[in-house]
Amino acid sequence: MTTEPDSRERILARVRSALAHTADAHNASAAADIERNYLTSHTPDDPAAVLDLLHENLVDYRAVVRRCADTELPGVIAELLGRHAVRSVAVPDGLPAPWLSMAHVEQRHDSFRCRLSPGELDTIDAVVTGCALAIAETGTIVLDTGAGQGRRALTLVPDLHICVVRAPEQVVASVPQAMPRLDPVRPLTWISGPSATSDIELDRVEGVHGPRTLEVVLLTESKASMRQGPLVTGRRFPREA
Repeated sequence: MTTEPDSRERILARVRSALAHTADAHNASAAADIERNYLTSHTPDDPAAVLDLLHENLVDYRAVVRRCADTELPGVIAELLGRHAVRSVAVPDGLPAPWLSMAHVEQRHDSFRCRLSPGELDTIDAVVTGCALAIAETGTIVLDTGAGQGRRALTLVPDLHICVVRAPEQVVASVPQAMPRLDPVRPLTWISGPSATSDIELDRVEGVHGPRTLEVVLLTESKASMRQGPLVTGRRFPREA
């Protein structure tokens, strides 16, 4: 009496087939029979609800979140830089010039042809970037080194990261919805709140291997979608990294 192969045997069979570069019809059929009827999202298909969930989860990870309209963005960025007493800011290649038009700080431009050195980055107070995507269910921002985002070091060394997310076009509900929109060959940085770690006694320390402070600006067109009060801070008991 024969029995169906278990999951381990199926996986090993596929690995052997791939390594041998053979077309195993049985394994191909087994792979095709795997049910993939899981939900790709647990969030209603409503852009306003998705944006609210992103806002909530960003705050839960101790990011500071603000919503504004496109015309207000230069003033908001200038206000945030002033609030943190920023004197210098790293500017990635492709960042829209109007974003920093009202900021009275030293702008240090970085591009793949003319990179700031690690020592120079260490002396810069903040960085302002856009993003590739933001994922509502996990409160995650994804950078892919595209225009206005910069290389990975640019967003890991300065102590303050101000990240602009365009809603709704850059906001998705879930990771399964995000994956088809991301290029797997690009260097992806997934950010869920400011850099943080904790020891065995759960003493949280922020800024160990990335920015100590993450400010997120949700760029919306509708005033009605804005929360009352410009700034929202984290909850009393944020998630531990």
